Formats: sequence, C-alpha cells, structure tokens
Amino acid sequence: MMTLEQLRGFVEVARTGHFTRAAERLHLAQPSLSRQISALERALGVDLFQRARGNISLTAAGAHLLPIARRMLADAATAHAEMAELAGLTRGTARLGMTPTLGTSIVADVLAAYRERYPGVDIEVVERGSRTLINDLSEGRLDLALIVTTVSSAPARAVLDREPLLTERLVAVTSAAGPDPFAGADAISLASLAAEPYVELADDYDLRTAMDAAFDAAGLQPPVAVTGAEMDAALTFAERGIGVTVVPAMVATGRPGLRTTRLSDSALTRTISLARRGDMPLTHAAAALRDLIREVTARATAPESPLAPFVSSASEG
Repeated sequence: MMTLEQLRGFVEVARTGHFTRAAERLHLAQPSLSRQISALERALGVDLFQRARGNISLTAAGAHLLPIARRMLADAATAHAEMAELAGLTRGTARLGMTPTLGTSIVADVLAAYRERYPGVDIEVVERGSRTLINDLSEGRLDLALIVTTVSSAPARAVLDREPLLTERLVAVTSAAGPDPFAGADAISLASLAAEPYVELADDYDLRTAMDAAFDAAGLQPPVAVTGAEMDAALTFAERGIGVTVVPAMVATGRPGLRTTRLSDSALTRTISLARRGDMPLTHAAAALRDLIREVTARATAPESPLAPFVSSASEG
C-alpha cells in the first residue's frame, strides 16, 4: 500500500529532479527517501524514475502519476484543514491564486480584511497567469483563483465553476510629467495608441495576449519601445516617458506619476472571475475567503466607488 509520505517524497523528487535536495527539503536522510520511493515503486509495480548518473527524470508511469499524487496530497491537506476548522475559523489555510495585475487592487483589500476577521487562518497566495492557475485548481493545489476569463478558455482537467465578478476597462498610461501624446483626449482609438512607442508586457500576461489579438485584428503594429516587461516595470517605464503601455484601470489608480486615458474601443475590457473546482467542497477558510472576495468586488463596482468609471459588475455587461 502506498502512503502519503511516499507520495510526498515522490512529488518532491519530481519537482527538484534530485534525491538529495528533495530529502533536505523534506527533512529526511537521503537513504530514507530512496527507500520510500523504492517501496512506492514496488507497491505500484512500475518504475517511476529513470536513474542515470547525475540525472533523475520521470518515466512515462511517473509522469502519469504526478498530477494524481498532487491531487491526493491536496485532498489529504483539505481533510486535515476541515477537521481543524470544526471548532470555527481559528485555524486552517486558504489557498488563493491570482493574476499578476490583481495584487495591488482587489486582492490587497481582500487580504487585509481577511486577516482582520480571521487572524488565525494562514493564507497562501500564488501569482500566475490564468492558464497556469486553471491547471493548479484542476490538480488541487489551490482552493480559489481570480482569473481573466475574457482571454482564458484553456480546458481544465477537472470541472471548474467560474463566477464572473466584474468587468474592467483597459486604459493607456503615459508620463504625467511629460507632454501628453494624446493631446488631452478623453478616450483614444487603437490606431492612436499604435502610433506611439509601446511598452509590451511579458508573454505570460493575459493582458499581453489580449492586446496582441486586438492589434492583429485591427491590422496594427505599434513601434515597440520595450518588450517582455513585468507589470511594475512597464508602469515605471511609462512614468519615465519611455513609452505608452496598456493596463487594467485598477492598476493605474493611485499613481500620480501616470496620466490615464481611456480606450474608445468598448471591447477592450477584461472580465475577472472567481474559479474553483466544482467537484470539491470548499473548506470553511476558503468559503469565508470566497464570500469576502464577493464583498470587496461588490464595493468596487458600486456607483459611489471611485472605480465606478472604470469597472462594472460582470452581470451588467
């Protein structure tokens, strides 16, 4: 019979590609870890690793087992957390995934409120692109994820529930200290945007995918000033006058060094959705986090919100 300890060791060796490093991370002696893996292979009747001098790699059987083992370990962690929470939300862990552009807006507000309400609950945050987050949800490594559903239609390995929360405008940002390349216009066309030096985000940003598709559909190719920038760098480059970039409206809020201009194309928006596995119940900690995310997004889309010109409830279209 295989054990959770064996599966945990297997996953760590697969992750590190090295028995010694995996043993160190698991606080085990290397021979003990090797015995665990050998016992697991005997129990399953297959070799899980190809062992060559200085090189450890998964066999076909090992590659097939890896996502299953991750899900089993996640399920075991969920069971442990559920039992710990029976006395109330005084302990436990909530695991939240988010796209990189949400950390400075919605998620920061959510985490601050959550820590105030449930100080004994640990929060694990993973920042990835939507497609990676969908895969992490499918394999049980996350409880919830805030994803961009307007550009992310990647198939999931498990049934996922997606709850649209809000629709957000995309805006062009330039240096507030320099001349306005758009001459004070309230909104600009995609063609006007493409006439200016452009700061492109890195390939793994959902926003990069959306803007590339928009430019291609319009037959436009902006002159690229910088490519492959992370969000913080892109904002800094725009603030220094290196070029114009496009960001979600909430990201540009509260940055006095930036000038914000709306895009006139009404299709240039993104929809943020809350995703979770539909075939797994949420822990009490994760359910409380889900409810708080709904509260925060509802406040952000209320008519009196300072973000109201840029965001709306997804149900409003």
